[in-house]
Amino acid sequence: MSNLKKYFFFSKRIILVIYSVTTFLIILFSYFFNLTIIQLLGTILFFAILDSVLIFIISKSRKDELLTIKNVIERIRTNSFNSADEIKLGNDLKELEEEIKSMFLRTQNDITNLKRLEQVRTEFLGNVSHELRTPIFAIQGYIETLLDGAINDENVNKSFLQKAIQHTNNLNNLLNDLINISMIESGQMLMSFRYFNVHEFLEGIVHELKPVAEKKNLELNLVEFNPTLQLFGDKQRLKQVMTNLIQNALKYTETGKVDVGVVEEGSNGRIFVRDTGIGISPNEINRIFERFYRVDKDRSREMGGTGLGLAIVKHIVDAHGSKVELVSHLGKGSEFSFGLKK
Repeated sequence: MSNLKKYFFFSKRIILVIYSVTTFLIILFSYFFNLTIIQLLGTILFFAILDSVLIFIISKSRKDELLTIKNVIERIRTNSFNSADEIKLGNDLKELEEEIKSMFLRTQNDITNLKRLEQVRTEFLGNVSHELRTPIFAIQGYIETLLDGAINDENVNKSFLQKAIQHTNNLNNLLNDLINISMIESGQMLMSFRYFNVHEFLEGIVHELKPVAEKKNLELNLVEFNPTLQLFGDKQRLKQVMTNLIQNALKYTETGKVDVGVVEEGSNGRIFVRDTGIGISPNEINRIFERFYRVDKDRSREMGGTGLGLAIVKHIVDAHGSKVELVSHLGKGSEFSFGLKK
């Protein structure tokens, strides 16, 4: 509070000046007018009264201003102000008033951010609890059924054990995604940027996911582009991005195909994943990258989705200085894309 210090310093200076001037005048009077002791005492008494009156007036003014400052601070402490414009100290303390307003606004912003973070934390914990509870309860149900006698039926016990294993895998996927997103958001995820051949990179991922497409009788195609094209990024993290985008495209496409490729745009290469799936409604496009948000909740859980995949995709692409673009038409399909530097 530099202005407040100046304020008190100024008040002390005024009083000091009054005393100094008074002392000087008394000495001057006694020297030039050759005052007697009685006259000198009278002069001292006169100036003492004058000093007292002046100091009282100044002190009264300072006291009123201090009370105003105290009341403002008390109202800030009790959160009685609705806006910074309500803070008034008067024209004489305009600079101090502006500084207090600035501090008030910073404090309000901090409080708003803390409330928002607390809400996000509460929602996140609620979602995590729900996502963990679902596979755990399912596994528990299968085991209890087996213990109740179904274990003796070979057809039933095999089916239940396979379902229990599937839910265990889903649980493991969720925990891995939670670890990933925690590392990303805390800044602990290490990135290794270098140039790589994007054609070979995408060709490898498409080859790995071909069996998934074939199980659904879907085409998974690598659209041809410059086979020597080099792009700049973290190859390992980008594989995580592309695997997630292609798996999502296959998951939400019943008939047709999924195309993967790159379009060169000046100094950038835009990687895309395009499908002929169910599409996403305009209302959901803005929420698609939120943690635990699912377009089709039942289908996503049934197929092992954690609800964190696209949130992780967004964070990784953001770390490359890029942005995930989404164009989607309900009932026709979607296209996810992002740019990387050549």
